[in-house]
Amino acid sequence: MSLLTHILACLFGMGSWVAINGMWVELPLIVPQIPELWALPSYLTVLIQTANIGPLIVTLMHHFRPGVLDERPVVYCIAVLGIVATFLLAFFWKHTVTIAGSPHSVPLLILCFLLSVVDCTSSVTFLPFMMRLCPQYLTSYFVGEGLSGLVPALAALIQGVGVVRCHNSTLTVSLNKTIANSTVDPDKLQAIYQPAKFSAQAFFLFLSAMMVICLIAFILLNHHPAIAREKKDDSYFRDELTPGKREQAFSMHPQTPEQKPMLNPFGSAKRAPRSSFGKGTYSNAEVAFIFVVLAWANSLTNAVLPSVQSYSCLPYGNQAYHLAATMAAVANPLACFIAMFMPIRSLIFMCVLTVFGTGFASYIMAMAALSPCPLLVHSTSGTVVIVLAWVLFVLSLSYVKVIIGIILRDEGHSALVWCGAVVQLGSMVGALSMFPLVGFYELFKSGDVCNTNCLM
Repeated sequence: MSLLTHILACLFGMGSWVAINGMWVELPLIVPQIPELWALPSYLTVLIQTANIGPLIVTLMHHFRPGVLDERPVVYCIAVLGIVATFLLAFFWKHTVTIAGSPHSVPLLILCFLLSVVDCTSSVTFLPFMMRLCPQYLTSYFVGEGLSGLVPALAALIQGVGVVRCHNSTLTVSLNKTIANSTVDPDKLQAIYQPAKFSAQAFFLFLSAMMVICLIAFILLNHHPAIAREKKDDSYFRDELTPGKREQAFSMHPQTPEQKPMLNPFGSAKRAPRSSFGKGTYSNAEVAFIFVVLAWANSLTNAVLPSVQSYSCLPYGNQAYHLAATMAAVANPLACFIAMFMPIRSLIFMCVLTVFGTGFASYIMAMAALSPCPLLVHSTSGTVVIVLAWVLFVLSLSYVKVIIGIILRDEGHSALVWCGAVVQLGSMVGALSMFPLVGFYELFKSGDVCNTNCLM
């Protein structure tokens, strides 16, 4: 295994969702300066789901015209589009267009849609491309995919996004001589957001640079001589393979331990296929179970829980919110590292771990529903529990997603295409389920970070 290839696979994976993850963490700095204000997250959710037209087209192409679509030109196109869109976003995110007499952030919304197309389509193109590399590099790709959320979060943390200070309202009003007849509660504090250390323009240029790194890594994965020699030395990548055997070539070596059927490790590797899916390692019921778990895990981690993160954490304080967001972002690549050295493929273990992660997700949802007065709201133990719940939730379900990716990688190229499609489907269902609950029915209520008082 080449260390260079591992690094390149990781950098390539970082470009998968870095743009949209960056948009989410930058919202507190963007929202006060645009006409849409805090309606922007709702618009962003709709745009991301609309952008699933990209993976839908790719999936249908693979289904109806198998073997015709080559992922590499598509990856080049979406990587270049991501670079251009993030670069333009740095200069046009504050520009508005007057529609029906009201200003709207049309350039921002259009560029966000293009970035959503880039990131959504990466799920059904980046993963299948990894079939062209040895199986060991897939975990490195997932590490990079996890870092695509961590790196923007750390950049926003350094930037100081969302840092708030509480000031006495009486003092604030007395300093503003233009306010007349103001009735101010002397005991009430006012939340004042601190200026960021660097601008949103610099942050978007940073995201554009991340996409450039992703493109360079992709080019090297295709053309670097060391990686080409590695493929040439592997009998599964030799040129003399016929097109009919190409699908089999993108699978693991028969002699590797991972190739053995998971539920019957002592069985014959040449037994009859148990289903028409992939190489037939799993029965139809097991394949359905794997995809249901994959959709469920991505629904929770990519849509359902992120939509209520502020409600579940902010009642415990601004520090608890930032700590939970940062530590959860660290837990994702950490789960990939664990899977690299401990790839436990048991379906039973996967089920137990999914139930374990869902339990923590249920606790987080319960605290969000109880906002602004959740359990242990005024105690240090409450902060510790909510942060720990977020970390263990992300850690467990991220491990499940990586293991499923490894399993489906062994089943062949089409299995990874369906893997990406199910990831997007689960995320879409979760987002569309939470959007009306948060945006219209207002089932979750946020407290005032400086003035919420809960009777214990």
